Amino acid sequence: MENAADYTKRRATLNDQVLSKADLSMKRFFALDHDMYCEGALSKKNKELMGLVASTVLRCNDCISYHLIESVEQGATDSEIAEALGIALVVGGSITIPHLRQAMAFLDTIERPGSTASDI
Repeated sequence: MENAADYTKRRATLNDQVLSKADLSMKRFFALDHDMYCEGALSKKNKELMGLVASTVLRCNDCISYHLIESVEQGATDSEIAEALGIALVVGGSITIPHLRQAMAFLDTIERPGSTASDI
């Protein structure tokens, strides 16, 4: 598993590649996705935690990594993240357990820059 810094770099590079070839509809969707997570009636932190739950239920490790980074940047505590992942477990069932493991390992790379999940 890559660490948070490597993930962020890879994601930015790939987004640039996609958007350089994207049509207007795809660019609009990317913009909508970005805009939905901006501060509004719900805080950005709460939206990121909601994104974390949805990503876990949908079993998208790439999305889980993104929303973990964003949640931490917005000040989410380990307890808040664990509670959000608990909701994902209840909604998604036991099939989400491997993704919970991966989320917790990846979270550790956010909190300890330079580490990887294999360091645990």
